[in-house]
Amino acid sequence: MRSFQAPANMLQNQVIMITGAGSGIGRAVALACARLGATVVLMGRTIEKLEAVYDEIEACGYPKPAIIPLNLLTATHLEYAQIADIVEKELGHLNALIHCAAQLGELTMLSQYPMDTFANVIKVNMTASLALTQALLPLLQEAPSGRIIFTTSSVGRKGRAHWGAYAISKFAVEGLVQTLADELENTSSIRVNAINPGATRTNMRASAYPAEDPAKVCPPEKVAETFLYLLSEDARHMHGLSIDAQD
Repeated sequence: MRSFQAPANMLQNQVIMITGAGSGIGRAVALACARLGATVVLMGRTIEKLEAVYDEIEACGYPKPAIIPLNLLTATHLEYAQIADIVEKELGHLNALIHCAAQLGELTMLSQYPMDTFANVIKVNMTASLALTQALLPLLQEAPSGRIIFTTSSVGRKGRAHWGAYAISKFAVEGLVQTLADELENTSSIRVNAINPGATRTNMRASAYPAEDPAKVCPPEKVAETFLYLLSEDARHMHGLSIDAQD
């Protein structure tokens, strides 16, 4: 994987939806996919951030992207169904779904964790991802080699004190990837995997580690390379795995 070099136009004529596309890893993945020829569907809750990424993509001369504003905390099953209809009618197909949106919640002991915050983090980080995946699965089934990529974390593999709902939600994502991958193993060409970005220079990371020097943290553009690898035909054998972007 370290030696992987994405060919120019690797994603030409592909449609790729990315949640959390307004900033951080989602933005970096969106720009990287567009650079390789994909029509990216930018999804997020802040329209101004999505428009800024849209403008970056257009300024570079990449394929014209699409914007779908969505608040995963309040989204309904009807909204998810409408998104699937919009993608099918406006773009014709969907090749990949990449889940980058997440909430950090509070860094505190579980004995003191506010339950309303806990519920919100679980919904955004896991439940909403499953709901969106359910709605888009029929479209992804039609793709020659569909891809679903979730974003996980090291604290979703080994619990760590004070990481609360965020850690628990990422444990759930790990289980979701394994379960969904097993269900699709013999019935679909879709490949389902997760990526642990590791320490990455994002606003969420800065919130968790305010004293850390961001210049010493991996930029999201570097992490995006692992997402490109899982989108490539080189990774067609990878399914139901959780891999590290900084191994």
